Amino acid sequence: MKISTTISTIVALSLGLGASAVVAKVISTNSLPVAINSDNRLAQTNPLRIAFPTRAGKADLQKDANAVAAFISQEIGRPVEAIVSDETAAVEALRANKVDVAFLSSRPAIKAQQLANAGLYLAEVRSNYSGGHTYKSIFVVPSDSPLTSGTSKSTLEQLKGKRIAFTSPTSGSGFIFPVGTLVNNGLVPNRDRLTGFFGQVAYGGDYSKALQAVLRGQADVAAVSEYALAEPYITTAESKKLRILYSTPGVPAHGVAIDDSVAPADRVKLVNAMLLLNQPKNNKLLQNLYNSTKLVKVNGDSHLQPMRESMKKAGFDS
Repeated sequence: MKISTTISTIVALSLGLGASAVVAKVISTNSLPVAINSDNRLAQTNPLRIAFPTRAGKADLQKDANAVAAFISQEIGRPVEAIVSDETAAVEALRANKVDVAFLSSRPAIKAQQLANAGLYLAEVRSNYSGGHTYKSIFVVPSDSPLTSGTSKSTLEQLKGKRIAFTSPTSGSGFIFPVGTLVNNGLVPNRDRLTGFFGQVAYGGDYSKALQAVLRGQADVAAVSEYALAEPYITTAESKKLRILYSTPGVPAHGVAIDDSVAPADRVKLVNAMLLLNQPKNNKLLQNLYNSTKLVKVNGDSHLQPMRESMKKAGFDS
């Protein structure tokens, strides 16, 4: 018996992800077989639920997530729901079996592995990532700063007594990696002892605000991602007023985590479907989502290891 109708609906649900979470249910059931095993979470009549976390500077995420969900639904032959929330909610939803898949940055991906046994299978590639599916954490100073740019410990030693604006206490490239770099060079013992080295420690809250603190003379240096030195974070004119003092490569790019409850065969089907977004005819769907140009297969443990090491150096338990 086959179902030959195609249904596309949008429904607003919380699914325990908070009042702001919205669920877009995109169902394409063209010629789907009726499910036989009701215990199989990937049975054809059960929707696959994908969490798409919000990101700074990203507008119309729900619309773009819907389009990706519809594409995946067509490729794997089953209903797909696109759920927009923040990353914390996405990890909790994986743990509670309320979503099956989530796009996550590296630290939440580690948390998802710990709490939900969700593995990272794909990583995003962007044109502004110097390492393809990895990028750099950078210390940024004004162009006319007396501090000398370089790659040695002495470059970092110049920061003693200076005012720094980190991105946020949870940011990978805007806090965890730079603090790990300082610890690795013996300049600070951990994240709790930063004021013994810096003259002032502040948190911008996001890349733009951390950089603005330097541009406005409120901080001597900011810690951000390499791609933050361009729009939409700052203008081209503002970028010309800044320069990189020191950079740390190897920050893991965002990726796609899949819950362990998804059967291995269906995991393969899902990954292959998502890789089809790399094809020229489909690539605009991927680019519209998070400005990524490609998805690549990764070994989740290896991809996330640099973040684990930086977290340990910085003094994070998990």
